[in-house]
Amino acid sequence: RTMVTQLIEHERIRTTLPKAKELRRVAEQVVTMAKQGDEPARKRAQSIVRTEEAMTKLFDVVGPRYALREGGYTRILKADFRKGDGAEMAVIEYVDRPGEMRKAKPPTGIEAARAAFEAQA
Repeated sequence: RTMVTQLIEHERIRTTLPKAKELRRVAEQVVTMAKQGDEPARKRAQSIVRTEEAMTKLFDVVGPRYALREGGYTRILKADFRKGDGAEMAVIEYVDRPGEMRKAKPPTGIEAARAAFEAQA
């Protein structure tokens, strides 16, 4: 829960790879709750997010940012190994935000196929 709160506040955090993979699961659910924006979703998110500042940012900034995105709100980038114990480190961040480490991939699926088909015709 603390890591989800930190991810919302800073929009990018560095942690071990297994923790980042587990954090992605919870972070995606919380953003989906923020996209719903209703009171029951706010209460469910409040049971996970620890601070009021993070709740405000989640529902006022992060949720509306991904209103048109169906999923895949986070990205995990592998980093180096930790010096002390050799644990594999990773950076987890939200996609489609200013200052991101890597740009989001172009849309794929039906819209991209339709655009390619129309371009050929």
